[in-house]
Amino acid sequence: MYKILIADDGEDIRELIRLTLEEEGYELSEAVDGNDALEKARALKPDLIVLDVMMPGKTGYVVCEELKKDPATKNIFILFLTARGSPISQNTANQSGGDAYMTKPFEPAELRTKVKKALGIKN
Repeated sequence: MYKILIADDGEDIRELIRLTLEEEGYELSEAVDGNDALEKARALKPDLIVLDVMMPGKTGYVVCEELKKDPATKNIFILFLTARGSPISQNTANQSGGDAYMTKPFEPAELRTKVKKALGIKN
C-alpha cells in the first residue's frame, strides 16, 4: 500500500485531498504546517507528499529542499499543490526539488491521475 502525506495548513483543503485519494486505497497521513510536514515525512517515509507552498513554520519550498538534501527522504515524490500559479512560483518549486506542480482550485480527477502517474500505477 502506498503512503501519502498531505501537508496543507487549510483543514478544508486537507479534507478535500483526503476524500479525493482515500477511495484509491492509499494510506493517508496529514500535516498541518511546514514543521509538522518535515517531522512526519522523516518518520513515515511516505511514497508521495502533496505539499502546499504557503504554510506556517516552514514554507513548502523549504520543506522540499530539506527532504531532498536528506539521503533518507530524497526519493520521496513531492507534488506541490498551491494557489500560487505564477511561473516564478513554479520555477521556485522546481529549484527546491519538487517533482510535480498543480494549482488550486484543482480537479479531483486530475489529482488522482497525477498521483497514480507519480507512483507508477497504471489506470
